[in-house]
Amino acid sequence: MRVVELSNHPGDMLDHAARRRQGAERRLLSVYEDDLVRYRARVQVAKVEKDRARAGHRWWAWLRLSVTAWRVKRTIPRPPVPAAGHAPYGLSDLEEKIMAGIAGENLVAAELGRLLGDSWTLFRGYHNRRGEIDHLLLGPRGLFAIEVKNLNATVHIDGDRWRADKYDRYGNLVEQRVIADRLGRSPSVQLNEPADELARFLARQGQRAVVQRAVILAHPRSRLGTVRDPTVLAGTSAGYALDLVEVSASRLDRDQRAAIADLIRRDHAFHGKRPPTARPGRSRRTPSR
Repeated sequence: MRVVELSNHPGDMLDHAARRRQGAERRLLSVYEDDLVRYRARVQVAKVEKDRARAGHRWWAWLRLSVTAWRVKRTIPRPPVPAAGHAPYGLSDLEEKIMAGIAGENLVAAELGRLLGDSWTLFRGYHNRRGEIDHLLLGPRGLFAIEVKNLNATVHIDGDRWRADKYDRYGNLVEQRVIADRLGRSPSVQLNEPADELARFLARQGQRAVVQRAVILAHPRSRLGTVRDPTVLAGTSAGYALDLVEVSASRLDRDQRAAIADLIRRDHAFHGKRPPTARPGRSRRTPSR
């Protein structure tokens, strides 16, 4: 299987999150260093006053200033770092979430690459005006749009509403949340919107390929709960995508695959050059290309 990386949005997000965290760390460190300078100045002043009282044989003043110096020393600022030998703060929650997503995408890509031959191509990071698709898999049995979620939870699906239930090791429900991106789109909407747009674009260019859709829950402890009226297929392992390939009724010959692959690259490149004014989900006519 050939892998074509069109973009690396998760990697870019991870770099951005890391830079933000490191900037915050530098600001905290700067504040700590300023506090430390002021602390050392207070300690020095207290010491000088105590020594002057001693030199002048002002013993009650010396005793009082000795207590003051002791109290000042106890106000040393705490450094904004854990024990020596550790990274200053470790990864942020956002970085860990992005890294988990990247790990899930890589797992699915590796599983597909292990079992699919050279007639298959995996496009990673395709996007158009309606959003991004993690993987576009193109081969003799059709075109597949795949969204990957790395969720340690039981996922319930009701149409386009997705919910994650997380349990502790004793089976107690500890968290329940809606699964949605920053625009409030569930995984199925997140996948269907750009997949629909891609299908329309291919049709306008004379390639009426069916874009088959699946959300893969790649975490080893992901489970599917109640599923009602789903708008995309959903599976709980990287191998689920391979099962979809096996049962697919679509057929694409070599010329069709070459034409579709070229159109996918062109469409992705076109949207990569557009100014970032059109938000995903906004209705706007796309020019022919």
